[in-house]
Amino acid sequence: MEAMQSPPESDYHPVVFLGAGPGDPELITLKGRRLLDTADVVVYAGSLVNVALLDGIKAACHDSASLDLEAIMELLAQGYRRGERVVRLHTGDPAIYGAIREQMQWLDSRNIPYEVVPGVSSAFASAAALKVELTVPEVTQTVIFTRQAGRTPVPERESLRNLARAQASMCIFLSVSMIATVVADLIEGGYPPTTPIAVVEKASWPDQQIVRGTLADIAETIKGSQIRKTAMIVVGPALARESTIASKLYDAAFNHEYR
Repeated sequence: MEAMQSPPESDYHPVVFLGAGPGDPELITLKGRRLLDTADVVVYAGSLVNVALLDGIKAACHDSASLDLEAIMELLAQGYRRGERVVRLHTGDPAIYGAIREQMQWLDSRNIPYEVVPGVSSAFASAAALKVELTVPEVTQTVIFTRQAGRTPVPERESLRNLARAQASMCIFLSVSMIATVVADLIEGGYPPTTPIAVVEKASWPDQQIVRGTLADIAETIKGSQIRKTAMIVVGPALARESTIASKLYDAAFNHEYR
């Protein structure tokens, strides 16, 4: 039996790590949409990815929810070796809690090329849902992306208690199931109990939910809700709706280089 020949070198395509966005199928980039539409193989991150993104595409689609790293990577590598266009589809933006580092290292060790295409993070989809600007002049100019320590530990220097000292805007991933601990650590770190906080479940999905409150009451509110996971916690003084501080960017008396 004749052995199957490998494609010419010019026919190989880099594996693509693609950010699917937060959930709304229209919040994928134009480049991301094109890559999905032309893909031969798509390995997507389970229920975190809205499968509506896969409707009508020609690719063979694989749900990675039940697969370990080796099984996922073999799917990507086999497609690459066949000369196919391979997409590893991650939720949000793959640079934040995307677990792509070990996947890229696996490909590096086998000299398989890849590229990373960014997506819209759930942090920004949550800010959009809340209709807030995370950076407010004279209030905070810093945004922290972090998570509460759970099964995956967090370095003590990056604990919520320590990060809270900055009094910045904070987007806390993967932590709503530990909301009481989150609140206790934030207050211990220096946020006043009156600090505004919001929880956005499934930002940009049709069943999105928003719960607002303060550090003093949010834990009880969430406890009485059905929100248990897939939610973003956003906290900080920038969420205060009564603030009338405005940027100088559009101030008529301010000299501009760019507007």
